[in-house]
Order: sequence, then structure tokens, then C-alpha cells
Amino acid sequence: MQVGLISDVHGNRVALEAVLADMPAVDELLCAGDVVGYNPWPAACVDELRERAVPTVMGNHDAAVVEETPFRFNSMAKAGVEHALEQLSADQLEWLADLPEERLACDDRVKLVHGHPDDPERYTHYTRPAEFSPRLLDDEDVLVLGHTHIQHVERYGEGIVVNPGSVGQPRDGDPRAAYAVVDLEAMTIETHRVEYDIGAVRDAVAAAGLPEGIGSRLERGK
Repeated sequence: MQVGLISDVHGNRVALEAVLADMPAVDELLCAGDVVGYNPWPAACVDELRERAVPTVMGNHDAAVVEETPFRFNSMAKAGVEHALEQLSADQLEWLADLPEERLACDDRVKLVHGHPDDPERYTHYTRPAEFSPRLLDDEDVLVLGHTHIQHVERYGEGIVVNPGSVGQPRDGDPRAAYAVVDLEAMTIETHRVEYDIGAVRDAVAAAGLPEGIGSRLERGK
């Protein structure tokens, strides 16, 4: 069984389209949260995942939109939340509000969380071995998490812990959109990067009246 993994789309329709076009044929597509935030197209990204019936968990930006509490965010993140609130319909907001913080998929072999199994807003960094470790795994074969926007995979005897990286706002120094594909039969995983039109996103950020930094940071992958 081939499973596509995405996370942290953050309203970047151009990057999401590039990832979906580049992704090989998969039996299931899963999303580890933060569908909205930052970039100009929250509605289009929500609709894409809804129409594909993609099992998705709630990210902290998704939660900020539906709970209307973006006060802990910096100015760029706050602007993205406010933009999403302006752009999303009642049905789209309801879909976001109904997202769980954790879910099992693929006959319970894959667990999805956003930040950490114990706390969706906690950053789980592979550079901190005590955090990014087999202790994160329960009975699942693959734990998928996002939130850091940094692509990384660790294989343990107990299973695989993977952050597929960010579709819409990578922060690992590589500006290309990120995703991963796991083979649940072979228990192997491939990470992927795909180029997309960052200039078009920067233009759309400016046209939407969003902070310029949202677009300029995409070119640095930071």
C-alpha cells in the first residue's frame, strides 16, 4: 500500500498543485495539518482536500482560525489567520473545526498528529533525539507529524517517524515544496521535493495585502 504524506500546506495553492501533480500514484493521501494560514488561498486548499476526502488533522493555524485566537502568533501568522477568516465560507470553517487533533489511518497502521502525540502545538525536532525517538510510537507502524516545516525521517525497530516537510512554507533551507510517500508493505519511505512558481505566490501575497515577508521567505526556504 502506497501512502502519500503532506503537511503544512498553509494556503499555498500553487505549491499544493505542484505536489499533487508530482506525487506518484498512491492508495491513500494523508495530511498532518495546517491547511490554512500565511498564504493567499486558504479556501482553495481546503476545497482540494475536502474534495479528495483526505484524512487530515488540525494544525495550530487551523485551530486559530476556527477558535479565532491568533494572539500568540507573529504578525505574518496573525495576518494569515485573519485572511483565512475573511476568505473561508461557513462550510469550509465547519470542515476545519471538525478536524481531530489525532487520527489513525490505513487500518490503524499510520497515526497522524500535527506537532507531538501529547501536544499538537509542541514542536518535535529530529535534532533533539529525546523528542524524535521510538518513544513517540505506540502501536502504529508509521507516525506522521508536521509543524516544524522540516523534512526528516527516522527508522526504528518499532516503526518509522516521519515529518514530510511543508508543502506551502518549507523552513529547512530548501524552498521546494515537500512531501513523502511510504510503502506500508516494504516499510520504506521516500521523501520528495518539487519546484513551483514562487514568484506567482509572492505576487498573490502582495495583491491580497498580506505582509511582504510571507512571500519573500519562500524563496529562502526559511
